Amino acid sequence: MITTYPEKLEQLIEFYKKLPGVGEKSAERMALATLLIPLEEIEMASKVLVEAKKELHPCPNCGNLTDLDICNICSDEDRDQNTICVIEDFKSVFAFEKSRKYRGVYHVLNGLISPMDDIGAEDINLSSLVKRVQSLDNPELILALKGTIEGETTTLYIKKIFEEKNVIISRLSYGLPIGAEIDYLDMITIDKALSDRKKIFDGKES
Repeated sequence: MITTYPEKLEQLIEFYKKLPGVGEKSAERMALATLLIPLEEIEMASKVLVEAKKELHPCPNCGNLTDLDICNICSDEDRDQNTICVIEDFKSVFAFEKSRKYRGVYHVLNGLISPMDDIGAEDINLSSLVKRVQSLDNPELILALKGTIEGETTTLYIKKIFEEKNVIISRLSYGLPIGAEIDYLDMITIDKALSDRKKIFDGKES
């Protein structure tokens, strides 16, 4: 394809195209707009990008994104450590925190079980969830997973591994749109889904 763009500008366009939802035209506009930003601001942004990439990492306790040894949610003594909201990725943590109503903690699975994509239980952050629960008294797991085949499969698997343990398991109420991405939901919807959550296992051994 013939292009009139200099090589360095093409490289900048290709970089922006790596971002989610950014196509050719949007990447072109972003690249051209970048050239109008003062050099000192570009250098500052570059420094922030490098530091974010180097210093942000999953919390070893819950899997949330943090730049600390343990994330500020896990280390908050005012949070209910016995109530764990199980979510697919760290983006959903930010969505829940914006509601400012949930005072438990989180566990980020970093994926969902999907046999079609060759993703099994061992490929997501489930083993650490089992270890966390074993150290708690009367824990509740709130499953905040999207209503897709993958989400339902993961929900059933979690219910199965805890069905002989003293663990209450509930799920968000399904006033949620089927297949909805949690991180795109508004604060009122999230708050309502949490407060109206449905118990799917009461933690009592049969």
